Formats: sequence, structure tokens, C-alpha cells
Amino acid sequence: MPYLKKCVLFLTLMTLLSCGGIKGVEGTSTANSSLAVKAIIASHDAATPNFNTLAARVQVEFEDKNTSQSITTSLRIQKDEIIWIKASILGITLAKVLITPDRVAFYETINNQYFDGDFALLSNMLGTEIDFQKAQDILLGQAIFDLGGNAYTSEVKNNLYHLKPKKEFSNFIHMLTLYPNSFKVASEVISQPNENRQLTVLYGPHVKTEGQYFPSKVNIEATERTDKTKIDLTYKKIDLNVSVSFPFKIPSGYDQIKLR
Repeated sequence: MPYLKKCVLFLTLMTLLSCGGIKGVEGTSTANSSLAVKAIIASHDAATPNFNTLAARVQVEFEDKNTSQSITTSLRIQKDEIIWIKASILGITLAKVLITPDRVAFYETINNQYFDGDFALLSNMLGTEIDFQKAQDILLGQAIFDLGGNAYTSEVKNNLYHLKPKKEFSNFIHMLTLYPNSFKVASEVISQPNENRQLTVLYGPHVKTEGQYFPSKVNIEATERTDKTKIDLTYKKIDLNVSVSFPFKIPSGYDQIKLR
């Protein structure tokens, strides 16, 4: 798959959000080994940012076995409804993306191509079922899977909270660590050994914007057999609750991308 197409498809995965309202405990710089897993999970849920709109500039570094390139993206988000992305180099638009809970659409201007479909492609690429909510959580440093109930255990290692499911499956491994000060994700790994697939998401320190924690950096690595794709995101600027628009129209004459 060409570089631009791959990059745009992964950007659809990483540019979403959600809101949470569960009350948690106050974080500290040192992980508390006596803190109950229920309190850890509640604090993680409570740390999910809550806002109406978000506008951001993000530097994206992309690398696979064929390509290494840097792209600047503009993100505009209306919470739980619309995600709009424009990728550009030197002020020239390369692609636009529009995402809703039931639609993933984009077009790219270099080869005059477009795609209009659902999340099935992203799920196949990452080796685990992805929907709008899960994609939102990846961007904002929240766990991909629901941690509620009594499904997880916790322990402290290297000053991080390590969570893992009580029930393990032979071909599905989920590992998660949380920062003690923010209860945001430090790392998350989803592995399917039989298919030689693994998705790894690493987060740099989370920083506060208007009293809420957001990742400063996100590093994503997706591997399948010998193929590896890496994407590094660095947030340059985040503005909350600003007026935004979402201009998006697939140009006439573009060729539809046929995905297998």
C-alpha cells in the first residue's frame, strides 16, 4: 500500500476522542501498591478529557520498510460526532479525512484517489476490532478495552500500574500500564501470536491543557509477520472549545480506492 494511503488510514485511527465522568482518586508521582484495582480503573476513567471541540496541530513521523517521511496535520474535532483531518507538506494539501461513528472517508490529491467506507479496514490492519470509541481512546491515552468489573488485576512495577486480564486467551494478549500521577496510559500492547500480529502504543508524559491531561507524544507500532509500520505523533498545539468547521467534499473525477 503506498505511503500516503497508509499514513492517512492510520491517522483515522489516531485522531478521535471521548468523555468520562467517573470520580477517581488524586494521582501522585509515586505509584501506590496498596491502591485497589477498582480505584485505579475509576481514576483512569475519570482522567478522560471532557470538551466539546478540539483543534490541534500534530507533527506525524511515518516509517515502514519502504518509506520514511514527516507530515504536519491539522485536527478538528466535534466530540463523539465528527473528526476532520488535513495532512499537508509545505502548505500543500495532501489529503483530507472525515470520520463519523459509522464512516471513514478520505481523499488524497497526489494520485487523485478516495476511499469511503467503515472501520473494517482499520480493524484488519491492526489485528483487533476497532470502532469509533476504541479509536478515540487510543488518541487520548485511554485503554482500548473496557476495564470495568472484576476482569483485571493490578501490580506496581517500575513506578507504573500494570494491569492485565484475569482470564487469558491462547491467541490474544492484552497488557496495559498507567502513569501514577495522571492515571493515563503509559503503554498498551495487543498481541495475537498465532497470526504474528502486534499493536503497541506508547505515550510520552501527559501534560495538562485547561486542567485536563493530554498526551504530548504518541508512538504507535503495528507489526504483522515481517511487516512493520511506525508512526510518531507530537502535539504542537491544542485548543479546546473553539469554533471549528469541517469542510470535506470528495473531488469529482477521483478514482475510488479498492481495498482487499
